[in-house]
Amino acid sequence: MNAANFDSLSYANRLKAAGMEAGLAEVQASAMTEVIHGQSQNLSTKQEVQQLGHDLRKEIQLLRVEFQKDMQLLEQRMVIKLGSLMVLAIGVVATLVKVL
Repeated sequence: MNAANFDSLSYANRLKAAGMEAGLAEVQASAMTEVIHGQSQNLSTKQEVQQLGHDLRKEIQLLRVEFQKDMQLLEQRMVIKLGSLMVLAIGVVATLVKVL
């Protein structure tokens, strides 16, 4: 419910009909209007929510691409290190064969 849909006069009249003092009913209706109006200002529109969803999907896609690049770089570094270890191991084995 937003402030445009809240009928404070009708609300005050209902309070009066229920036995509330007229002044108190009007103050209550005024306070209720302020509360409802204040809350409606914090609500997002459907378009704002859709735009936020679109922005989030875009950001997730960019992060996914960045992550894939980082993983490829990590894979390349691991292959180089594994290759270096294999060359070292072959060198050690060859040296041991010559020595023994």
